Amino acid sequence: MKIMNYECIKFAVDERGVATLTLNRPNVHNALSAQLIADLQHVCDEIDCSSDIRVVVLTGAGASFCAGGDLAWMKSNMGQPRDQRIEESGYLSRLLNTLNKLSKPLIGKVNGIAFGGGVGMVSVCDFAICSDTATFGLTEVKLGLIPSTISPFVVRRIGEAHARRNFLNARLFNAQEAEVMNLVATVVPAAELDEAVEKEIALILKCGPNSISAAKKLIDYVATHSEEECASYTTESLADIWETDEAKEGIDAFFNKTKPNWIN
Repeated sequence: MKIMNYECIKFAVDERGVATLTLNRPNVHNALSAQLIADLQHVCDEIDCSSDIRVVVLTGAGASFCAGGDLAWMKSNMGQPRDQRIEESGYLSRLLNTLNKLSKPLIGKVNGIAFGGGVGMVSVCDFAICSDTATFGLTEVKLGLIPSTISPFVVRRIGEAHARRNFLNARLFNAQEAEVMNLVATVVPAAELDEAVEKEIALILKCGPNSISAAKKLIDYVATHSEEECASYTTESLADIWETDEAKEGIDAFFNKTKPNWIN
């Protein structure tokens, strides 16, 4: 087990290449501070550069996943010049974009409350598994704020109709509602959360790591480009993947009834 120490997060990688990224400010429900965001940004760069990491699990320490932005941090920004406030707001936006485009599969393990920016963090996971005791809310308007930097990712995940239902009133909603609006993929009893995440990890570890990365890029491209652009991109990307050693090994393993080298 490889463990790296940061001020506001825990980061560990096991012998399978499974990385666990834990928001570690439990006393404030893992609220997003400038330091926590900086720690996450740094570790994401490490993850993208590592050929040993196969999958990443994002979770929170203690009883909460993430309570959103740290209000003390937000309050300190209010007295700053406008250009400084814009710069500070950009930190979270850049982090969410980095997590969204992470080259490894990112599984959200939602162990408790996820409010505001916490919903944004869930939305940039490839998919999330949550405890049936988890509670969600886009609570910014209750404070006279708006869910601005998280909105591109949240609206893309839950759709405009659900965004209108939840951005405008700060209502709280439960895990079952989160599943209905596609914010989370699966809801399980709290005692079964670890097991449910492990089942998802096992599926990913059977697949080619480079093809997973290419598939993530494929999803992002086809979701944001025209049909004509997609036609060209998809045919070229398929031709490219056929030329990779990973594809050749996967096909050979299928016909020879052997295991490719990415399966231990």
